[in-house]
Formats: sequence, C-alpha cells, structure tokens
Amino acid sequence: MKNVIKIFYDKKIRTEWDNEKEKWYFSIIDVVAILTENDFQEARNYWKVLKHRLKDEGNETVTDCNQLKLVAHDGKLRLTDVADTEQLLRLIQSIPSKKAEPFKMWLAMVGKERIDETQDPELSFDRAMRTYLQKGYSKEWINQRLKTIEVRKQLTDEWNSVGISKQEDFALLTNEITKAWAGKTIKEYKEFKGLKKENLRDNMSNIELILNMLAEATTKEISEKENPETFEKSKEIAREGGKTARVAKNRLEKRLGEKVVTSKNAKEIHFTDKKKIKHDKNGQNN
Repeated sequence: MKNVIKIFYDKKIRTEWDNEKEKWYFSIIDVVAILTENDFQEARNYWKVLKHRLKDEGNETVTDCNQLKLVAHDGKLRLTDVADTEQLLRLIQSIPSKKAEPFKMWLAMVGKERIDETQDPELSFDRAMRTYLQKGYSKEWINQRLKTIEVRKQLTDEWNSVGISKQEDFALLTNEITKAWAGKTIKEYKEFKGLKKENLRDNMSNIELILNMLAEATTKEISEKENPETFEKSKEIAREGGKTARVAKNRLEKRLGEKVVTSKNAKEIHFTDKKKIKHDKNGQNN
C-alpha cells in the first residue's frame, strides 16, 4: 500500500483529523479530481453523478459521507463532502481510472489474503511477522507482540462467550483495563505517546506490552471463573484485571526508580537506538 499511495504525493488532498473518532477524513472532490484528471468543477460534477448512481445501487458506504468545513480554492471555509479511509477505498473501486488500478489490485490482494487466513489462521501470524520485520522491529519484540495478539484473541473469545460481541463494547472494556493498570484511557495513552491513528500496542515497549498482556490475561481468567451475566459485571472484572497488572507496574517502578509507562513511541523506542548504534559504529570506524 505504501507504494500505491505515491500517486497522491504530488497532488494536494485536503484532509482533516477527527480527534474524537480518531479518523482521517479526505476531500472526495480532491481525490476524484486526481483519479479522473479533471479540474475542480468537472470533478464536482463527476462526483455528483457518481454519488447519485451509487445511491441508486443501494451503496450506503460512500453515499452516507460526512461534510466538513475545509478551505476552498477561494480561501473560504466551505462545507465539503469527505470520506474516511474505508469510504475512500470503496469510492476508488467505483472510478474507472488507470491511476485507481493500483489501489484496486492492492484491495484484491488484501481480500484474497484475508480469505486465506480464515481457512488457515496461522497465515495471519506469518503476515504480521513479515510486516513488523519490514518496519524494522526486532524479532524479540515481534515475538512478544504476536503473543499479545494471541492473548487478546483469547480475551475477546471469552467476552463473546458471555454475550459481548459489539466492537464498541470491546473498546469500552479495553479502556477499563488500560485505565486500571496504566492510569490512562486509550485516548490519553495515545496522546501521551503523540499518536493518532497508529496502533497503541505497536508503540509500546516490551515492559508495557507485558503489563498490558498480564492485565488482559487476568481479565480473561477471572471472567471464565465468574461467568458474568451483565456488561457492568464484565466492566468490574476488566478493572480487576487491570489492577493486577498495576500492582506489578508499581512494584517494578519502585525498584527501577522510574516510570515504565513511557511517552516514547515506536520510532523512539525501536528505531532511534538503531540509528545511534549505527552512527557510533561508523564513528569508531572513522
């Protein structure tokens, strides 16, 4: 996907970050103009016709887009149709364009991978390993990260077994766990590390990952033992799981004399040291 997105690099697409929803929104007109190689007015007309056609086809993914006030070509703030990432990718599939073809090929490839992974779940771990290695993470950290994925899956399976299945509810319970052990909600934790859309766990140190995994594993074990019948009871158990990890965190911090919940993100934790080591070696060689 990284190479595919390069077709937009030399063109201006108006974007807006929604801090509450933690989503990027993109100006649809700008994207249409690039893909169709039309000017702004032609792109507006193209989008108007396309939006009507998609609506007739029963496509609500794109046609139920939001509107945000963005700076227009005349310098004034005007309401503009915007799409989040999912809507944008769906929109691209509906536009016949040579520039859109790389996106369509990438989406087809991703779709095939996900279908294959439903047949053989081990493939998802192999894909994750390759992705993290390509990003520059160490094998030691990757193995720890993959273990957290396994523990997380066990926890969500347990929540499913007690009747909790909505992603919003998963997010609420995860928030309770994180706040109990780290002293921060997910949003506060991400802001602390200077993150937006990035995955929080991908930006944790080994210690942070281990503590978070302890909190989730404990929550799962307590839930299995008590078999909660209400969502409120599951929230209480989530807090208990988090508190267990908080005890471990506090003892470790006391021993080390420093905080283990760090503001450092992946770039600072994993990649800065590598660059410094490389620089030091070059300096010694010189």
